[in-house]
Amino acid sequence: MNNYSPAPAAPTRLILADGSTFFGRSFGAPCEVRGEVVFHTGLVGYVEALTDPSYRGQILALTYPLQGNYGVPSANEREQTAAPVFESDRIQVAGLIVAQHTAIPSHHAAQKSLGTWLHEHGVPALSGIDTRALTKRLRQHGTLTGALLCDSTDDALGLSCAPRTDMASVALAVQPRQVRTYEGAGPRILVLDTGCKESIVTSLLQRGAAVVRAPASGPWEALLADCDGVLLGNGPGDPKDLPQLVDRIRKLFAFRAGSLPLFGICLGHQLLARAAGAETYKLPFGHRSHNQPVLDLMSRRAYVTSQNHGYAVDDATLPPDFTPWFVSLNDGTSEGMRHRYRPVLSVQFHPEAAAGPRDTAFLFDEFLRMVTTLKSSQAVRA
Repeated sequence: MNNYSPAPAAPTRLILADGSTFFGRSFGAPCEVRGEVVFHTGLVGYVEALTDPSYRGQILALTYPLQGNYGVPSANEREQTAAPVFESDRIQVAGLIVAQHTAIPSHHAAQKSLGTWLHEHGVPALSGIDTRALTKRLRQHGTLTGALLCDSTDDALGLSCAPRTDMASVALAVQPRQVRTYEGAGPRILVLDTGCKESIVTSLLQRGAAVVRAPASGPWEALLADCDGVLLGNGPGDPKDLPQLVDRIRKLFAFRAGSLPLFGICLGHQLLARAAGAETYKLPFGHRSHNQPVLDLMSRRAYVTSQNHGYAVDDATLPPDFTPWFVSLNDGTSEGMRHRYRPVLSVQFHPEAAAGPRDTAFLFDEFLRMVTTLKSSQAVRA
């Protein structure tokens, strides 16, 4: 282990838009930020969470008390694992809040501390916060804008002037700059990337698929002729802020006479639903954890899922050709939908589930079986 440089120790605080103040100690980069404050209840997986593009621009509070105990692995360690630890090439959150931070991790594979990693990426962080009280406030009052500020900054000035991410265009900011191709012996899947996690691509590759990963705002229509199916990945922000992309996705329903398999995950689920004519809405405080129970309305079986979203599909607005597939066992919100007679399906949760649980990883198998079956039947007709 190496690179355990001391973290900044200047006292700092979190200010919420309702006037609440939480004092703590800085252990990340010495800078100020503001953004939507959200909470995640997973016990492990802070490396995966912090690099998930769906958190871009948000201040993330981790509710499990102790964070940083296993440190941050190296890139080489990441490549040796069956699934990626880093979900993108950078920390995506605007800021981090924890109750307790371990400055010197004990895991044998740790190459640096959590605080050092945050400092390297210019991301501020607070420890010593009562994250239980903070989470209760966000659950009672809904998600609030907040700011991580230094003692010398006025509250009102910080809430209005501290740097923040433009959330109206955040999904386009995290998309890749160019098309990337991953070879495989199986069907060729076009991934429309609005901030897609590395684990989603890995889940396809592990099943033998070839993947073409394209920026969602790019000219991906030119790639459709050589692809057997399309996956719409996750990403940050409000799906209502992407009307042009929704219009382009809507045309996929008629591509190849409606026989092109489509699979949406998280934001991809919301975009498919809006393309079908359904509405989406903002949840009071969202679903962000590794322990969200959902019910399969077809098999009546329950699954525990990993989730990270602040918006949901209104099942009551789904057109007649679509049927709800999964629902949340916590609050009854939409967790998936299927087309009644076309190869279109989507889920709000994450079947790749890094850092777990992987109860619903079989959905990738179901999607690829659908793609392979349709590809074979088209080859027979040809």
